[in-house]
Amino acid sequence: MAAQANPAAGPYDESADAQADIRSALLDAQRHKKQVLVVFGANWCGDCKMLDASFKSGAVAPLIQQRYQVVKVNVGRFNVNVDIAERYGVPLKKGIPAVAVLNAKGEAVHATQGGELADARKMGDAGVAAYFEQWAKP
Repeated sequence: MAAQANPAAGPYDESADAQADIRSALLDAQRHKKQVLVVFGANWCGDCKMLDASFKSGAVAPLIQQRYQVVKVNVGRFNVNVDIAERYGVPLKKGIPAVAVLNAKGEAVHATQGGELADARKMGDAGVAAYFEQWAKP
């Protein structure tokens, strides 16, 4: 919530309990028959901010809203919540933003492996949309 109260702070709540947020999102996702999209990033990261903006109002926004409960997990300077990324098979050293898609059981069914979104600004809105649309296919 603090991040929303001060927009300059960025999209990642640095005081959030990421584990609790993921548990809550899993419950909501089960109720609404969605998957959980865990987005690892940091407020200093321009590509993370661009991805967040795309999720809210870009070409990919309708797909994200329809299919996922989104949880943003702050990784600081790669010194917080790294264990969560490792649990879901997301190698943060390859770059952020990085994502994992969890099924209703909390198991990772997709995850970035090679920094695929680390150049989100260069990918642009259309590139970000194309990346997530490939996962949405049955």
